[in-house]
Amino acid sequence: MRATALLFVVAATTAAFLRVEAAPRAAQRRPHRQQTRNAPTPAPKLPCGDVLSFAVLMDRQGFSPGQIEISPTPNFYRAVAAVRAARNLPTGANPDCDTWNALGGDGADPVLTSYVVTDKDIDGPYEPDIPLQIPAQAKLPALEYRSPREKIGERFHTSPALLQHLNPGLTFVAGRTITVPAVAPFDAATRPPTVPGAGGTTVVVSRLESALRITRSDGTPAFFAPVTTGSEHDPLPTGQWKVSSVNWRPVFHYNPNLFWDARPGDSRSEIKPGPNNPVGVVWIGLDLEHYGLHGTPDPGRVGEAASHGCVRLTNWDAARVVSLVKAGTPVVFQ
Repeated sequence: MRATALLFVVAATTAAFLRVEAAPRAAQRRPHRQQTRNAPTPAPKLPCGDVLSFAVLMDRQGFSPGQIEISPTPNFYRAVAAVRAARNLPTGANPDCDTWNALGGDGADPVLTSYVVTDKDIDGPYEPDIPLQIPAQAKLPALEYRSPREKIGERFHTSPALLQHLNPGLTFVAGRTITVPAVAPFDAATRPPTVPGAGGTTVVVSRLESALRITRSDGTPAFFAPVTTGSEHDPLPTGQWKVSSVNWRPVFHYNPNLFWDARPGDSRSEIKPGPNNPVGVVWIGLDLEHYGLHGTPDPGRVGEAASHGCVRLTNWDAARVVSLVKAGTPVVFQ
């Protein structure tokens, strides 16, 4: 079938895991965006394919556009540029016919598929009221998804707004069949297995590009993803480091002494695991104190300069990184 016709890391943490000082720069204090708007900006017409098809094909081939939307985002163009570089096309971020063909465009499998909502999708557990301030989050039993809409959106790498666009009038009921992007489903409860050859990879994070690249020992690309790399107060520390640990569904230990924007009166606190934890579903520690690669509860803001110096990815992209690295993997910040 053809694509062109369609419009479009466990909660039991060891005692040595993520000590209070181990991941402080990952927390964020901005409100979570629900992104439930019903009328996304119309996508521009492309010479070949369309924005949604490009995004899905790139995601499936290891060039993540971040959160998939109906219209192009800065992360979409970052992924296009990465595809063009990897496929020896002229430099640029133009989703033209050459890029479309390099992705297998007209001959690709359908970019949309059907998904049947399950009882587990409806039953949760969910945490609908997550407070903004981190110390207040410590009172919650877990930082799970807020709703089936948010959970299924992350499972298929998309915004709740795009889900609504693909399924007008959507309400979530067990047994209902919905249309979703045809990408590898993400499961926030299950750590992905390490792929063969992960020991020979290298991670490179570019502050200027807001991008992460993983290459194999022979220099071929293994994965690309947009990232948030820091802010004016906490810039990315350039240098060469190594992965020291990989912790799935971490407990986050908040130490206000290590945050420039901590509120007076904040105290040390422990935030339980879950996809809405300040570091999302995974913390990949480095041999650089307080820094690491991690997920996020706010995938729509990945790519913006708003972290506390660490490297933040969508939860599903962070899970892909988990499968490609292990202790000792080189990590370059540039």
